[in-house]
Amino acid sequence: MAEALTVERVQRLVKMGHMDAVEVRRQLHMQPELSFQEHETGRYIAERLRGYGIETRTGIAGTGVIGVVHGAKPGPTVCLRADMDALPIQEAEGLPYRSMNPGVMHACGHDAHTAMVLAAGRILHQLRADWRGTVLLLFQPGEEKIPGGASIVLEEGALKDPVPGGILGQHVTPELEVGKVGFHAGPFMASSDEVYITVKGKGGHAAQPEKLVDPIVISARLLLALKEEFDAWRKGHPLVLGFGRVIADGATNVVPDEVRVAGTLRTFDEGLRTELHGWLPRRAAEICALHGGSCDVEVRRGYPVLVNDPPLTERIRGAAAEFLGAEHVVEMPARMGSEDFAFYTQVMPGCFFRLGTGNPKKGPAPGLHTPTFNIAEEAMAIGAGVMVWGALRELGV
Repeated sequence: MAEALTVERVQRLVKMGHMDAVEVRRQLHMQPELSFQEHETGRYIAERLRGYGIETRTGIAGTGVIGVVHGAKPGPTVCLRADMDALPIQEAEGLPYRSMNPGVMHACGHDAHTAMVLAAGRILHQLRADWRGTVLLLFQPGEEKIPGGASIVLEEGALKDPVPGGILGQHVTPELEVGKVGFHAGPFMASSDEVYITVKGKGGHAAQPEKLVDPIVISARLLLALKEEFDAWRKGHPLVLGFGRVIADGATNVVPDEVRVAGTLRTFDEGLRTELHGWLPRRAAEICALHGGSCDVEVRRGYPVLVNDPPLTERIRGAAAEFLGAEHVVEMPARMGSEDFAFYTQVMPGCFFRLGTGNPKKGPAPGLHTPTFNIAEEAMAIGAGVMVWGALRELGV
């Protein structure tokens, strides 16, 4: 008699394939590539998929890959998504599998995301005689850079053959303990837009302030005024307008003609987001003019609000509880961080959850996007297993 498709059976397969997943993750960690430059990463993923016997499509959004796992008979379709790109960060010394590409590092866990979806795909392919439908394994480029690889995947129609009834994604989370996964239905992560302001005045010698329209002073007044107005707005809305770059490019005694300012605009309300795109250039122009200057403002549209579909999220939350035990499934708060997985949630039911990768016994885990970031690799078995069991539940197992 054939063995039933149970949680215990999937758990055994996950355990058997764990070291293979760790090997994949470390290989990817040593060879990181920046957004939309993931040529070797894509080739490596395609090679692994073909080695597993999985149908493979390449050239997705440039460097991306889709694996297509077919069940025994026709049925629903679910997509498992991983991101592939790394960050322009120089990794700290210490790991035996540290980055070999200077100035590039997997500091956001995309190496682990990829390894876990590969592991999940391999297990689903091994179990294909026991389920109906199709699983798409999406390895997406360019999550870290606008316009976001997800938007290009959708524009190309890469998920139309077949069309998924839902899409699952996950993200490693060092502040969450290994062994736990976190869910949040509804708006989960904020929209993210880039703001570029060029403040214009009249530069000259710093010893002759009466001849100047100082763009540095105007910029300071602009940033303070915008902060005060946003602090008032935030009492009723979760909003962020933050600036991380101010370039005056003058000298100790030289005031430049202009100052370039760059920042981020975030919200959980798409209507308010659109309103702010019109308000910000007008308000900035008013403030600069008040002080004798002018400005050019560009609000570059980035990622939308990530909205986890409530019914799908509750089903995957339930699947995670079946696979791990209910005590290992937690509620996560909404986050002002952003993710281009949000594009998928605008057009199909999506569930994006958090995977605990921190180990409190070893002290505070290094944060995402830092030179010392790393994960507790035992968490990968949990992430891969939840992906597998969640997909199977969506396919009617």
